[in-house]
Amino acid sequence: MAIRRSAEAKWSGGIIEGKGSLKLESGAFEGPYSFSARFGDDTSMTNPEELIAAAHAGCFTMAFSGFLGRAGYEATSIDTKAVVHVEKEEGGFSIPRIDLIMEATVPNVSNDEFQELAKTAKEKCPVSRVLAGAEISLQATLK
Repeated sequence: MAIRRSAEAKWSGGIIEGKGSLKLESGAFEGPYSFSARFGDDTSMTNPEELIAAAHAGCFTMAFSGFLGRAGYEATSIDTKAVVHVEKEEGGFSIPRIDLIMEATVPNVSNDEFQELAKTAKEKCPVSRVLAGAEISLQATLK
């Protein structure tokens, strides 16, 4: 079964002074983005890397919940933050690393099994797979 998801981007003007908008197919988000929001300190708009972080945090968290369920556990809570690192290189910008920082409350699971299930979720979530060109670290904390 193939599932398709889409988003749209519009842009006007040059790279530095121009502005654009991003719109998700679902309608859950529509908002502006700009060069200064992406590479500067303008936090009033979004940027592609922030959206990658949201996608990765969401995908990993759902995958972890699924792997917990298959192992017979159910989380009381799972909180994940994804940090996308953007670096300027000779040929332009790249994303060499993404940090997943997750804390979860999972009754009756040992820390060893918790860590193994978190590692499996990191490796197998579809967003991790598509972003495999970047180093993806994981810090998982069992509360």
